Order: sequence, then structure tokens, then C-alpha cells
Amino acid sequence: MQNVRLLLGRRSSIGLSYILTTVVDRRAPLFANDAAAALAIQEFQRLDQEGFTRSIAYVVMPDHIHWLLELRAGTLETVMKRFKSRTAQQANRLLGRGGRLWQACYHDHAIRSDESLYRHAMYLMGNPIRAGLTTQLGQYRHAWCEWELEALGDRPEAFSTDG
Repeated sequence: MQNVRLLLGRRSSIGLSYILTTVVDRRAPLFANDAAAALAIQEFQRLDQEGFTRSIAYVVMPDHIHWLLELRAGTLETVMKRFKSRTAQQANRLLGRGGRLWQACYHDHAIRSDESLYRHAMYLMGNPIRAGLTTQLGQYRHAWCEWELEALGDRPEAFSTDG
């Protein structure tokens, strides 16, 4: 069942950029499995190829994903239904499990400026560092960004969305 409060004010606008976040059911760390994480990444790429999205950055954490994208077709709901359905089927098969993979809802945040877009991308890329999964930007294998990361080094202020 969807949390109605998450739906309030939700709009899908073609050409607008969004951060989408969804969490594994009960925060189970199913994407700590490298092959399962690769399935999620393949689905980001598939939705790009199908023309629904243009990925700008993403990170597959053990128990959730963050995806910064430009919406190119359809709605956020369509994109997330496809992503969640396909990854649930594939990951459940891979992991030899059944049942729900994702929590029912997802969070979206519309990005309204180029400066904000870059800050949010860098914040996403810093997520594995803050979680203790790596110590340097760009080293986490289940993250990608369209911008060069080397210039930022490992400065924590580069990963803030403040300002």
C-alpha cells in the first residue's frame, strides 16, 4: 500500500531531473551481492535505452538505491514500477528467494537548477563513503556519475547538498 503523503504534490515533468530513492523491504542488504547490484545497474541502463530516462548518476547501496535522472518519457510512477518489477523478478531468481523485494513507496525530489543538479550528484556519489563502504570517491563499484570525480578527491564538503 502506498503512503498517500508521498504522493502529495508529486508531478512528473518530461525534461526535469529527479533523484529517486527506493529501499529494499525491511532494509535487507540484498544488493551487497555484487551480481544483484549489477542487475539494478543494468535496469538503469535499460530504462535509458528504452527512452524513459537519461541517467546522470546512481548508486546501488546494500539496502537501497539512489538514482539521479532526467525523465524523458512516461511518468515517475511508470519508471519506478518498471525498475522495481524487473529488478525484483531478476534479483529474487538470482538470490533464490521469493516475495517482496522493495518497499511499496519511493521518494522523489525534483532538481531545479544546474548547480543543484551537480551538488546532488556529488552527494549521491559520497553515499558509499558516508556508509563506510569505501574511503574514496569513485572507488565504489556500484556507483556511476556522468561527471569526472577525480578533481574532488575525498573532500567531505563536496558531498553536501547544503548551500
